[in-house]
Amino acid sequence: MLRSLFSAVSGLRGHQTMMDVIGNNIANINTAGYKSSQVVFEDTLSQALKAAGSPQGTSGGTNPAQVGLGVRVGGIMTNFAQGATQMTGRSTDITLQGDGFFVVKQDGQTLYSRAGAFSFDALGNLVNPDGAIVQGWQADGSGNINPNAAMTGLKLPIGQIKDPKQTTSINVGGNLPSDAKAGDKLVSSLDIFDKQGKAIAATFTYTKQATADQWTVQITVPDPTDATKTVDLLNPATATINWRPGTQDFDKSSLDLDVTAANAKGYTFSTLASDKMTVGLGTTTNPLTQFASANTVSALDQNGSALGSLQSFTLSPDGTLLGIFSNGQKQSLGRVAVTNFNNPPGLEKVGGSLYRDTSNSGTPAVGTAGSGGRGTLASGALEMSNVDLAQEFTNLVVAQRGFQANSRVVSASDEILQDLVNMKH
Repeated sequence: MLRSLFSAVSGLRGHQTMMDVIGNNIANINTAGYKSSQVVFEDTLSQALKAAGSPQGTSGGTNPAQVGLGVRVGGIMTNFAQGATQMTGRSTDITLQGDGFFVVKQDGQTLYSRAGAFSFDALGNLVNPDGAIVQGWQADGSGNINPNAAMTGLKLPIGQIKDPKQTTSINVGGNLPSDAKAGDKLVSSLDIFDKQGKAIAATFTYTKQATADQWTVQITVPDPTDATKTVDLLNPATATINWRPGTQDFDKSSLDLDVTAANAKGYTFSTLASDKMTVGLGTTTNPLTQFASANTVSALDQNGSALGSLQSFTLSPDGTLLGIFSNGQKQSLGRVAVTNFNNPPGLEKVGGSLYRDTSNSGTPAVGTAGSGGRGTLASGALEMSNVDLAQEFTNLVVAQRGFQANSRVVSASDEILQDLVNMKH
């Protein structure tokens, strides 16, 4: 009789644990990156009343007779299924889509998390709400990242300056009208940059020649010593280009600039061979052409820039933080590390939406997002809790009924024991 009481008590304890787990799941319904848990029950030892017997001659075998001694919690399993994505609009909020964990360091401990609610502290460190520093690889001054190096805390280089870049490549394109008259001039302009990052207005002048399908090109910049004059960037001062109707292109694909005369007037263009300035006559999508009527010739683009300061950043799917500078240039600042485990349910929860690796979780496989089975990253969004309220409320009913049923066993056993005691009187 006492066995039924003890079994029922173990059932009460087990279902109380189940209620605790369900309550915690529901409490964390809005916790970013939270993974729900579920209780796994298993029976305890069974007392043998009769051993099994083997068949003997004309007698058949007998099965063992055992009475169970109750239930126990075999484990509390974590469900690592993907949670829903919620857009937040904050550039430092990062969601991990797929397998893997963020790596953070807190008080010297390396911990792991699915919650990507990050922000920058006063020193520019990328941290979680509790101040744990997000780990990854910092870029060098040229924007190069080595993901094979040791991880370090990611930091936004507040106030970082991007050096100016001299223009070395200019593209012009569009259409020069074939029906233009000899002597007609078409003009376009574009700012280019010297090695100091100074913007200089360059003017491109196309003059139709008397010879059929022939034009001259002149490229000039203002004369800093005399506002009424200009300085040629071509040597000689003009270049001749001829339209080839058969192949429908010009006989020259590019022009080389000579900055010697410009530097003599006070400009600071580099004369190194690596900084040689060229003008491309069109691109694949917008080549320089000569067809009838339309005049669409223009200077398309150039690759120089002025001095720039860091203004904002974006996050690519592989976790690269791409800095955007005031001069329009972009440069990699660092990359967020992502790690995976052979057995994620083997991780230990340590609070603060963080996990610690254990002997059964496996070795952390740190690498770049989107590679090696790791998920990809996206900014401006968070992964929400994967708690299913409908399932949790159903489990709540099951746990409640299980607790009630075990309490009835206690009551029934008590009544039987009372009847047994009353037999003395």
